[in-house]
Amino acid sequence: MKANSFYYMDVFLFSVNAPSPPPRPWIPLARPSTNRQTCIFTVMCYNVLCDKYATRQMYSYCPSWALSWEYRKKGILEEIRHYGADIINLQEVEMDQFYNFFLPELKQDGYDGIYSPKSRAKHMVESERKYVDGCAIFYKTSKFVLIKESLVEFNQLAMANADGLEHMLNRVMPKDNIGLAALLQTTEAAWENAPEGTFAQQPILVCTAHIHWDPEFCDVKLIQTMMLSKELKNILENSAQLLNSMDGTHTTAESIQLVLCGDFNSLPDSGVVEFLNTGRISQDHKDFKDLSYKKCLEKVLSCDKPNEFTHSFKLASAYSDDIMPFTNYTFEFKGIIDYIFYAKQTMTPLGLLGPLSSEWLTQNKVIGCPHPHVFSDHFPLLVELEMIPTVGAAMNGIIGHR
Repeated sequence: MKANSFYYMDVFLFSVNAPSPPPRPWIPLARPSTNRQTCIFTVMCYNVLCDKYATRQMYSYCPSWALSWEYRKKGILEEIRHYGADIINLQEVEMDQFYNFFLPELKQDGYDGIYSPKSRAKHMVESERKYVDGCAIFYKTSKFVLIKESLVEFNQLAMANADGLEHMLNRVMPKDNIGLAALLQTTEAAWENAPEGTFAQQPILVCTAHIHWDPEFCDVKLIQTMMLSKELKNILENSAQLLNSMDGTHTTAESIQLVLCGDFNSLPDSGVVEFLNTGRISQDHKDFKDLSYKKCLEKVLSCDKPNEFTHSFKLASAYSDDIMPFTNYTFEFKGIIDYIFYAKQTMTPLGLLGPLSSEWLTQNKVIGCPHPHVFSDHFPLLVELEMIPTVGAAMNGIIGHR
């Protein structure tokens, strides 16, 4: 055995025998309002690393017993229950695990949920389909009611907008990533400081997405995100029509609030994050890789200014890289690729879950996750948001009476 093999074996054994990490800190950001009606709720975003991807080849530094799904799923569920978020967004959930593990377990804690596997599942037999991973959204039924769910399939959108363009057909369309959205409405229990006898039934659209992973396909990541923004606009418009038909109000798409989160597989300086944060992206952005997507994207998105694609959402990221140095931590890659975006005009972050202790990682020579004490290669994000009723919703009388 070579000398450096002894070194890596020592690191491995030291890491495996490490004590549990200290609790992640809660970072307060603002005080809740006391003089107006508000809804305070927590949102979690967590890529749980499905069993199919948790291979020994990929995670050789993790002992087999700690990499097994039977071991990891218990730790993941315990972690989810510990934080008790009002809305939980999960990625890389296998269909079988959603219906036979996560959903029945979380229903015991007062949640209900929706799920969709990646698009490839529809072409598989049942015995194979149940192992396809996808996205899930859970919500506490005491605070939210599900009105409608919507699935966004990027390969279908790419096909519909390709116009024969080679790059759309050969690069974007074969990737079967998805987004999943839940149109929720608040219940009476969700509100604080509500006027006596009334409470706002505020509609909120929660979307989670899992964007393509390969760093060589930054153009695909950006286009998937741009198509997602267009679909969210359509979903909001359709949701407003649905709510109006249900209760006779005059809900507008703008009065439905938005939370968007997921594993975007994109760093903070990427075109994906720039587009979501600023609402615009140059048609010449380097992440398009000098490929001619312009004609297709002009069909999908508005171009309010010359040489720019835009979206109309006013979003902000709950986390910044000075708070969370990485959300994905493996031997080969450590960086921020998971995000929670919120409607910054009507929502305020009150606090968020801080990072895993860097001292613990260093002192115990943890070179990557999963680990016997860390159950995925991603760390869950958790933010507490304060939401006020939208002006449109209040003016249109979206009020419930006791």
